[in-house]
Amino acid sequence: MSLPAADDLFRRTAQAADEPAAPAAPVAAVAPEPEEAAAPKKPSGRVRHDEKMTVYVTSDELLDIEHARLGLRRSHGLAVDRGRLVREAIAMVLADFEANGDDSALVRRLTEE
Repeated sequence: MSLPAADDLFRRTAQAADEPAAPAAPVAAVAPEPEEAAAPKKPSGRVRHDEKMTVYVTSDELLDIEHARLGLRRSHGLAVDRGRLVREAIAMVLADFEANGDDSALVRRLTEE
């Protein structure tokens, strides 16, 4: 069993009261046309994350994630943690949804339930 490092336990997750607030980003009045849209979003990768979301999975789903992680390491030499693997998968699904909308794998899978 491995324990988290002290940096992980005591990291800041919120802005301190004495720090000035970041200026708000200007709000666009009109949504850009598809051809003017920015490049596809990429997952954050290996950076310190300020936001946290808890997701409950079944033991089989967790084993599938762990098998994929180990397979990436064994077959491709990619040492990734489960969080990065999940962020990459989310980025792929959201990019497909943004590009294909009703024809995306996400919509198809959710409407099959």
